[in-house]
Amino acid sequence: MSAHDENQHNSFESLLRPHLERLYRLAFRLSGHKAEAEDLFQDVLAKVFPRLAQLAKIEQPGPWLCRIMYNEFIDNRRRFARQRLLIVPEHQLPGQDIDATPGNSDPERDAVRDDDIMRLDDALNTLSDEHRMVIMLHDCEGYKLHEIEGITGVPIGTLKSRLHRARARLKAHLAENGTLSLS
Repeated sequence: MSAHDENQHNSFESLLRPHLERLYRLAFRLSGHKAEAEDLFQDVLAKVFPRLAQLAKIEQPGPWLCRIMYNEFIDNRRRFARQRLLIVPEHQLPGQDIDATPGNSDPERDAVRDDDIMRLDDALNTLSDEHRMVIMLHDCEGYKLHEIEGITGVPIGTLKSRLHRARARLKAHLAENGTLSLS
């Protein structure tokens, strides 16, 4: 590796390091599966690397990176929707895709937590893509509405409406199917 390439690599890494964890969480929340999240995450990093000069000039690269991630996710979804092959996911154990679920030596509490995760996941899956996206970005990842507007290109008024409706649908679904035990 030449000195220029190594310097470029170090610069890229230093610019992205503060955003990598949040970016990966977004990839996981968008895709819902570890393998797909890793592919999406890698695709985004590969797209951003040639744009290092542009990245260095951006004051807050987090929303910019998320916008690229969101666009890549939508592009992939459209591409796969045009394929004739129907991919059927395997049945998975509760929490199997969540690496960050630590065991706490309390099987009963772990079982309750896994049930809660499954119920919440089921409730989120009842939402439309637009409603699930705004819930994930706002309530799970902590983005502000103006940041979500920058990521998705959807006006703030529409985002507020979607967030309100998504929360109401989640609440109704959880009320019908039992409440969560998480505090």
